[in-house]
Amino acid sequence: MDDTWKSVLSEIEIEVSKPTFLTFFKGTSLLEVRDSIASISAPTYITAEYLEKRYYSLIKKILDKKLQINSSLVFISSNKKSAGTKEDKENIGPLFSPKEEKRVARQERPQRVRKDYTFKTYAVSESNQLAYTAGTTVAKNPGEKYNPLYIYGTVGVGKTHLMQAIANEIFEKHDIKIAYLTTEEFTNEVVEAIRDRTTTQLRKKFRNVDLLLLDDIQFLSGKERVQEELFHTFNSLIDKGKQIIFTSDRPPHEIQKIEARLASRFEGGLTVDIQPADFELRCAILLIKAKKFNMELSTDMAKIIADKIIDVRALEGFLLRLSTEATTLNKPTSETTITNLLGRKKEKEAIIRPDDIINIICSFYNIKNTQLKGARRDASIVLPRHVCMYLLKEDAGLTFVEIGNILGGRDHTTVIHAVEKIGLLLSNSSKIKEEILFIKNRLKED
Repeated sequence: MDDTWKSVLSEIEIEVSKPTFLTFFKGTSLLEVRDSIASISAPTYITAEYLEKRYYSLIKKILDKKLQINSSLVFISSNKKSAGTKEDKENIGPLFSPKEEKRVARQERPQRVRKDYTFKTYAVSESNQLAYTAGTTVAKNPGEKYNPLYIYGTVGVGKTHLMQAIANEIFEKHDIKIAYLTTEEFTNEVVEAIRDRTTTQLRKKFRNVDLLLLDDIQFLSGKERVQEELFHTFNSLIDKGKQIIFTSDRPPHEIQKIEARLASRFEGGLTVDIQPADFELRCAILLIKAKKFNMELSTDMAKIIADKIIDVRALEGFLLRLSTEATTLNKPTSETTITNLLGRKKEKEAIIRPDDIINIICSFYNIKNTQLKGARRDASIVLPRHVCMYLLKEDAGLTFVEIGNILGGRDHTTVIHAVEKIGLLLSNSSKIKEEILFIKNRLKED
């Protein structure tokens, strides 16, 4: 197991930033793999929760490739003192959920739908009120109103949480078959079915569900065969009165290289957007997360953090660091501790959207968006493209696969090469260093 996990970690280290790898993956281990269930140990309960939420897909993909299986992941804490409450343990997974075995006659909850992603744990404000209302309406009467439901918004605004909250609500009230997967996973299934000549089984799998949830639908861009399969699956489910929910980082009409007939299907129900979290929502999210992590956090403390950190995902990361600080120093959390930690980490950052990076790159280098994403190999285009890939990785935190998809469907190995090349140039070229610094400052201003 040790050798397998070392091999998995070596690939993860390529995909994530060094601080992320050292903070969240150091000290992890693969305890066992039994009946395709992989038990992964993390130093603390909070770290285990964070890995499950943020890196489940990445870990599963690499582990499955190494072991040649289709695994389910269970994350547990090796530190019993940080394992949280009994209720928290029941939310981790099968190891702590013997009650699940009683549901023999019921359909199973999809493995990727998190039990803690519910309407109760979803903070609401003006920025997401419409999406929340639409979600609760669909959950009450799936297939009857707002079908499909299309939710869009930038990274980290809670699209996946809301989508899975709908799934959980429906699952608890109805004995139905649910399929939840990312668009990348759906694409892989279509490609494998075509390769293995098992398209009949694929269609049976997805056209016989009662609820279909597809995350990050924008990655259908340019994938004609996958779009065709989804189009017919869509029609089949809608004709049967089944519910479909999509999420995306942009509205349907802004997705490039997508068939008009499919885009019109996306817009045939209700399209709602989720705006970046406002101050009140950030405070509410902090208080909900702190309760979940069994942390003492007052409203005044939450306000201090929410005033400095705008990105929702960064809020959770900060809570993790705050918890670690309190545990390490064996001191209760205080406003002074929070202020000092905020000062050291310089956390006051604006949300960095992939489109912002692309637009500023094009403006700075005086090239068109289509040229940046196109196939031209002129030096005047290649350098901006490589810089864009570097910033999408380092500043926006996208994976190599996501970056390749955004920039014209390029292979992830091309992106890896570009990021490494710019990293090397930063060490040797003051000109490149100044250009990237200027672009980063523009991102902060915008």
